[in-house]
Amino acid sequence: MIRVDALWLSTRPLDMRAGTETILSQVVRVFGEAKPHQAYLFANRRGNRLKVLVHDGYGVWLASRRLNQGRFQLRIGEGHVALTRPQFDALILGLPWERLADGGVIRLL
Repeated sequence: MIRVDALWLSTRPLDMRAGTETILSQVVRVFGEAKPHQAYLFANRRGNRLKVLVHDGYGVWLASRRLNQGRFQLRIGEGHVALTRPQFDALILGLPWERLADGGVIRLL
């Protein structure tokens, strides 16, 4: 399996026709560099497709995910967000991943 130590989500929409080289250049533009063992996620403007680029230390892997119904829960902007593994798992299922930021702690009834 590919080791992934950090997950990053770009809040800038990406044209899903982009290939590996274009997305790698976008990673450098948005994140400053492509670090080994880190994954970089990009979504399209409609929010129904994701592409993830993973640098494994030797090369890069590119994968995509498409929802047949609904949309990924995303915020559109000009920056990026660090994701935890539970947030990533929720995001790729189309669930509201931002609610997991505090570990699901209930503070108010």
